[in-house]
Amino acid sequence: MAGKQDKEALKQAKKERRAASKARRGQLFQAFKMQRKEDKALIPWMVGAILVVAGAFFGVGFLFDMQWILLPIGVLFGVLAAMIIFGRRVQKTVYTKADGQPGAAAWALDNLRGRWRVTQTVAATTHLDAVHRVLGGPGVILVAEGAPHRVKGLITQEKKRVARLVGETPIYDVIIGNDEGQVPLRKLQSHLMRLPRNLKPAQVDALEAKLAALGNRGAAMPKGPMPQGAKMRNVQRTIRRR
Repeated sequence: MAGKQDKEALKQAKKERRAASKARRGQLFQAFKMQRKEDKALIPWMVGAILVVAGAFFGVGFLFDMQWILLPIGVLFGVLAAMIIFGRRVQKTVYTKADGQPGAAAWALDNLRGRWRVTQTVAATTHLDAVHRVLGGPGVILVAEGAPHRVKGLITQEKKRVARLVGETPIYDVIIGNDEGQVPLRKLQSHLMRLPRNLKPAQVDALEAKLAALGNRGAAMPKGPMPQGAKMRNVQRTIRRR
């Protein structure tokens, strides 16, 4: 009886893996179709990557009379290079569309790679300006989005709140934008990665426990970048009611 149940469980797990794999392929294909419509250079870049890499392998193989052995390997590496190019161009398009939209920084922080602890909208205004708190190896990073003349005040207030609890732990601040002294949305991840590592994982855990009691000031921001054309007054009214 147990053996039969194990076989059924394995069969079900295999079926779920196949379904998940099919779903991922479908999502990838949809992303490719959408990107191809907006990015006319996508296919030339991908085809060019395959040809260049495969050609390089073929050329090296020709010197050693191994071209027909290395050519298939070159094609595989070329396809890998084409997929990397595809991923980067999709990412660039996504960030370009999100740039400047309320909620874009919160969305970008949700997609950070690595061991970051993100608390969204620790401070906000009804104008959809917001400060988000990130914990990690550097210490505390306050990431602000919105009008600079408003978010600077929010950051100053939040720094004072945080400093009372974290002592000498470094506190960094980032304003998302494309002006001097600001960090472009698409470069947020790399900017955080370049900050010095001041804390060990155990210290980050302790820091997170301390700051958990602070709570948030202001209302919740939209989940992700606001669609273009969304009526700002309606969103602001909704935020005031929360």
